[in-house]
Amino acid sequence: MNLSAPTQIVFIISLVVAIVGVLVALGVLAFIPIASVWIVLIAYIILAGACMMRGA
Repeated sequence: MNLSAPTQIVFIISLVVAIVGVLVALGVLAFIPIASVWIVLIAYIILAGACMMRGA
């Protein structure tokens, strides 16, 4: 399996989702009803999926 670097837009989307997860963990965004672990996991899955796809 060949891995490639994700595009800049996918990296930024993943980074924003991860930052939202950290802010939920710190209690800044307490109105989001999802656990912060799941939000950060979603960010990681987005980034890992983009690394596995060519041109994504």
